[in-house]
Amino acid sequence: MDEESGGPGVLTAWASILLLLGVVVAGLVVVYGVSMWLAPARSVGEVEPFSGGFAPEQHAFSRFHVRWYPITMIFLAFDMEMLFMYPWVKVVSEVGVAAVVEMFLFLAILFAGVLYAGREGAFRWT
Repeated sequence: MDEESGGPGVLTAWASILLLLGVVVAGLVVVYGVSMWLAPARSVGEVEPFSGGFAPEQHAFSRFHVRWYPITMIFLAFDMEMLFMYPWVKVVSEVGVAAVVEMFLFLAILFAGVLYAGREGAFRWT
Protein backbone atom coordinates (compact mmCIF):
# COMPACT_ATOMS: atom_id res chain seq x y z
CA MET A 1 0.00 0.00 0.00
CA ASP A 2 1.18 3.51 -0.66
CA GLU A 3 1.06 6.57 1.60
CA GLU A 4 -1.92 8.19 -0.17
CA SER A 5 -4.23 5.27 0.56
CA GLY A 6 -3.45 5.18 4.27
CA GLY A 7 -0.69 2.58 4.20
CA PRO A 8 2.30 2.08 6.48
CA GLY A 9 3.74 5.51 5.61
CA VAL A 10 0.81 7.24 7.30
CA LEU A 11 1.26 5.16 10.44
CA THR A 12 4.95 6.06 10.48
CA ALA A 13 4.07 9.75 10.24
CA TRP A 14 1.58 9.47 13.14
CA ALA A 15 4.06 7.46 15.18
CA SER A 16 6.71 10.17 14.79
CA ILE A 17 4.20 12.87 15.78
CA LEU A 18 3.12 10.91 18.86
CA LEU A 19 6.76 10.23 19.75
CA LEU A 20 7.55 13.94 19.53
CA LEU A 21 4.49 14.76 21.65
CA GLY A 22 5.61 12.21 24.24
CA VAL A 23 9.12 13.68 24.35
CA VAL A 24 7.72 17.21 24.82
CA VAL A 25 5.35 16.13 27.61
CA ALA A 26 8.11 14.16 29.35
CA GLY A 27 10.43 17.18 29.09
CA LEU A 28 7.81 19.46 30.59
CA VAL A 29 7.22 17.05 33.46
CA VAL A 30 10.96 16.83 34.15
CA VAL A 31 11.50 20.60 34.03
CA TYR A 32 8.47 21.28 36.24
CA GLY A 33 9.51 18.58 38.71
CA VAL A 34 13.08 19.88 38.94
CA SER A 35 11.85 23.44 39.47
CA MET A 36 9.55 22.32 42.30
CA TRP A 37 12.37 20.26 43.85
CA LEU A 38 14.92 23.12 43.73
CA ALA A 39 12.59 26.00 44.60
CA PRO A 40 12.89 27.37 48.13
CA ALA A 41 9.85 27.11 50.36
CA ARG A 42 8.02 30.41 50.68
CA SER A 43 5.58 31.54 53.27
CA VAL A 44 2.44 33.43 52.34
CA GLY A 45 3.82 36.66 53.80
CA GLU A 46 6.76 36.73 51.39
CA VAL A 47 4.60 36.57 48.28
CA GLU A 48 3.13 40.06 47.90
CA PRO A 49 2.29 42.25 44.94
CA PHE A 50 5.28 44.25 43.74
CA SER A 51 4.89 47.80 42.50
CA GLY A 52 8.16 49.39 41.45
CA GLY A 53 9.94 48.57 44.70
CA PHE A 54 7.34 50.12 46.97
CA ALA A 55 5.22 48.25 49.46
CA PRO A 56 1.63 47.86 48.22
CA GLU A 57 -0.83 50.41 49.56
CA GLN A 58 -3.91 48.27 49.02
CA HIS A 59 -4.88 44.67 48.49
CA ALA A 60 -4.27 43.17 45.05
CA PHE A 61 -7.96 42.33 44.63
CA SER A 62 -9.24 45.76 45.58
CA ARG A 63 -12.08 47.19 43.52
CA PHE A 64 -11.78 49.97 41.01
CA HIS A 65 -13.99 53.01 41.11
CA VAL A 66 -17.10 52.66 38.97
CA ARG A 67 -16.04 55.48 36.63
CA TRP A 68 -13.25 53.31 35.20
CA TYR A 69 -15.65 50.81 33.61
CA PRO A 70 -17.22 53.12 30.98
CA ILE A 71 -13.76 54.34 29.98
CA THR A 72 -12.64 50.73 29.66
CA MET A 73 -15.61 49.87 27.46
CA ILE A 74 -14.91 52.85 25.19
CA PHE A 75 -11.26 51.80 24.95
CA LEU A 76 -12.31 48.28 23.99
CA ALA A 77 -14.64 49.66 21.33
CA PHE A 78 -11.80 51.61 19.73
CA ASP A 79 -9.50 48.63 20.11
CA MET A 80 -12.00 46.52 18.17
CA GLU A 81 -12.16 49.27 15.57
CA MET A 82 -8.44 48.96 14.97
CA LEU A 83 -8.77 45.18 14.85
CA PHE A 84 -11.30 45.49 12.02
CA MET A 85 -9.45 48.24 10.17
CA TYR A 86 -6.22 46.30 9.60
CA PRO A 87 -7.74 43.61 7.35
CA TRP A 88 -10.00 46.24 5.79
CA VAL A 89 -6.94 48.13 4.55
CA LYS A 90 -5.79 45.00 2.74
CA VAL A 91 -9.04 44.44 0.82
CA VAL A 92 -10.36 47.98 0.29
CA SER A 93 -8.68 48.33 -3.11
CA GLU A 94 -10.07 44.99 -4.29
CA VAL A 95 -13.63 45.45 -2.99
CA GLY A 96 -13.96 49.12 -3.91
CA VAL A 97 -16.64 51.59 -2.88
CA ALA A 98 -18.68 49.03 -0.93
CA ALA A 99 -15.79 48.51 1.50
CA VAL A 100 -15.44 52.25 2.06
CA VAL A 101 -19.18 52.62 2.70
CA GLU A 102 -19.17 49.70 5.14
CA MET A 103 -16.19 51.10 7.08
CA PHE A 104 -17.73 54.55 7.36
CA LEU A 105 -20.99 52.98 8.52
CA PHE A 106 -19.02 51.06 11.15
CA LEU A 107 -17.23 54.24 12.23
CA ALA A 108 -20.54 56.14 12.38
CA ILE A 109 -22.01 53.51 14.71
CA LEU A 110 -18.91 53.69 16.87
CA PHE A 111 -19.03 57.49 16.91
CA ALA A 112 -22.70 57.37 17.90
CA GLY A 113 -21.69 55.20 20.84
CA VAL A 114 -19.05 57.73 21.87
CA LEU A 115 -21.59 60.56 21.62
CA TYR A 116 -24.01 58.58 23.76
CA ALA A 117 -21.28 57.88 26.34
CA GLY A 118 -20.40 61.58 26.41
CA ARG A 119 -24.05 62.55 26.85
CA GLU A 120 -24.42 60.07 29.71
CA GLY A 121 -21.36 61.57 31.44
CA ALA A 122 -18.84 58.77 30.93
CA PHE A 123 -16.10 61.32 30.26
CA ARG A 124 -16.82 63.49 33.32
CA TRP A 125 -14.19 62.75 35.90
CA THR A 126 -15.79 64.43 38.90
